[in-house]
Amino acid sequence: MSSPGLSSPTPPCAPEDVRRVACVGAGVIGGGWVAHFLARGYDVTAWDPAPDAEQKLRRLVDAAWPALTQLGLAEGASPDRLTVTATLQEAVADAQFVQESAPEKLDLKRDLLRQLDAAAPAGVVIASSTSGYPMTDMQTEAADPGRLVVGHPFNPPYLIPLVEVVGGERTSADAVAWSSRFYEVAGKSVITMDREVPGFIANRLQEALWREALHMVANGEATVREIDDSITEGPGLRWAFMGPMLTFALAGGEGGMAHMLDHFGPSLKSPWTRLEAPELDKKLYDAVVAGCDDAADGRTIADLVAERDQGVIDVLRATGRLRTQGEAK
Repeated sequence: MSSPGLSSPTPPCAPEDVRRVACVGAGVIGGGWVAHFLARGYDVTAWDPAPDAEQKLRRLVDAAWPALTQLGLAEGASPDRLTVTATLQEAVADAQFVQESAPEKLDLKRDLLRQLDAAAPAGVVIASSTSGYPMTDMQTEAADPGRLVVGHPFNPPYLIPLVEVVGGERTSADAVAWSSRFYEVAGKSVITMDREVPGFIANRLQEALWREALHMVANGEATVREIDDSITEGPGLRWAFMGPMLTFALAGGEGGMAHMLDHFGPSLKSPWTRLEAPELDKKLYDAVVAGCDDAADGRTIADLVAERDQGVIDVLRATGRLRTQGEAK
């Protein structure tokens, strides 16, 4: 969503000419963005208010670097091109693009975007990694809301290609177009949304599956391990290269989606799903945590991260979507 009538100062450079990126917020998502941009050959400045943020960030980058090396590093890419600054203002002072990845608290997002807008050079696009808030709700305090967009990634941002880009009611159309092109140049697969949707697209779909999983655990219908296996050994294999809609179309045989809807449409009324979220009481909380511990089977978080990263790389390679450096979609 964007407003053609609103305009901001022209970005100081074309998306292809960006050399310095600022990442504000250096947790799991922000740190993942840092790793991604470093691997693509950018100079990255980062800031996070946590006292141990720099140590954690550098550990995250070091842990991600083997996977990024497999994906293929841009010429000159190096963790040494990361600078962690003492203040937000220093981080964005010379930035040509800003990625904000602060915690999901609306008041915090509003104030932080206001500060970033005041500190970043005129015209520089500022993107939020928010996983649920519409930009319309976050850009209310910024002096130049036209340059604020959502650039919603998926964890980990250095591996999962998708980023969903959308503006708010006061975002300029030029800022949305510029951001989408920048992400493409930076190696991402971009969906440019033409309107704000609560939870965006992929999160809405993930949330439906997540709620059903919690209901099944709460009702004793399936274990955490069984739920995960049902996806990784079943539809997840198809979803890695063909989404749920086309997958269902093939269920209709030569008749395609029309035959599938005619044949299976009535089952949509069956009481299979429970889309209302279950009560996350202590019993369900403990069951899910214990189930994940059981499914991990002794593997540490670091072990699981390495396994996940290698798995994503293998799927990307097997499905022909492991894009090389310099290849933009």
